Amino acid sequence: MPQVFITGATGLLGSYLAKGFVDKGYAVKALKRDSSKMDFLGEYAHKITWIEGDISDLVILDKAIETGDMVIHSAAVVSFDSADKDLMMKTNVEGTANVVNTCLSKEIKKLIHISSVAALGKKKGQTYVNEESRWEDSDWNTNYAQSKYLSELEVWRGINEGLPAVILNPSLIFGAGKWQQTSLKVFDYIAKGGKMYPTGTANVVDVRDILKAVLYLAESNITGERFILNGHTLSYKELFEKIANLMNKKPPFLKVSPFLAEIAWRISSLIALFTFRRPFISKETARNSQRQIVYQNEKIRKFIPDFSFTPLQETLEWVVKNKQ
Repeated sequence: MPQVFITGATGLLGSYLAKGFVDKGYAVKALKRDSSKMDFLGEYAHKITWIEGDISDLVILDKAIETGDMVIHSAAVVSFDSADKDLMMKTNVEGTANVVNTCLSKEIKKLIHISSVAALGKKKGQTYVNEESRWEDSDWNTNYAQSKYLSELEVWRGINEGLPAVILNPSLIFGAGKWQQTSLKVFDYIAKGGKMYPTGTANVVDVRDILKAVLYLAESNITGERFILNGHTLSYKELFEKIANLMNKKPPFLKVSPFLAEIAWRISSLIALFTFRRPFISKETARNSQRQIVYQNEKIRKFIPDFSFTPLQETLEWVVKNKQ
């Protein structure tokens, strides 16, 4: 029975990857902390061999990863709060370096690194981004984006040292799960009657499409490549309207202009200063939501025969009908 080791298996994406590999007949091993919740995994949690620890522990990784393993690295800290910068650098960058170094020492079958479109970078005046886009330091790039970019550099280093690896750059991930968590918060916002929408574009992908790509790439000879996984690009206004209609809710109708967004994050920061709480909207979130970026997805469809992205309406209906 082939073996796969997965980091981040208790998260939204990682849980779908773990379930997919179980269904594919793999023996699945995964890391978890004492505080990890298994909500996304359901009955599949008992079909996985769990290893206590995290990617900061080289000793744990050395025990967990075995020669010949398939390794899927999806663990990462996602935050747009500047207070989490050091945590993201430690977990996302140093943690990825640990995974890469362990994989190099074990002669694994392949590493599939789950990155993000954020790692591709953004700069003023840029609308279209593809796999060949080069990172440039810019005010448009968040601390999270920088951490994912530096994480990718660790994987490219491994590739240059002979590691068979592939990098995937998904956009905003939608999948059935708890709306209060991760990228599904937008559904919770609309369900609770949110009234405002930003002027930028949303780039979204169905978690099942990521699974489909990962399963194919895991068993292919493709290595040394990166692929954008972005199913659809549309305005936030359109996206919010589609979700609201499925919930029979009134769509958000108050447009948040760039000027208002700038005021909002400053007020939020001021409130946080006096209440000792995290800001309800960060500068990074406010500015990113105003930007109009299109992540191009042609490459993955060229490399994987008959690959197609799930229709957006189908994805939204699935998420709304399967709220946890």
